[in-house]
Amino acid sequence: MDEPLPHARFIRAVPRNGKRLQFVFEGEAMSGFEGETVLTALLCNTGHVRQFEFSATLRAGFCIMAACQDCWVWCEDGTRLRACTTPLADGMRLLSSPPPPEQV
Repeated sequence: MDEPLPHARFIRAVPRNGKRLQFVFEGEAMSGFEGETVLTALLCNTGHVRQFEFSATLRAGFCIMAACQDCWVWCEDGTRLRACTTPLADGMRLLSSPPPPEQV
């Protein structure tokens, strides 16, 4: 079983048998497993998804069923996605906020 990271909010209670997938979040290389959502992979690696718009509070998803709007993340190409319902894919390049217009 993977050792939990000191800042992670989730730990995997059951070892994953799927293929290990590599992705990048905010420029940092991370990994997750085939069959996980982006949210699960992010929380197991970072403990958060993004910063709250109105304070320095870190957000970690809330409802886990695509109703609360708390888990939006962006791909480097500007595509927005819900981390709680999007399957993790190998090679994803994700951001916690929209990329600057000149990068899209």
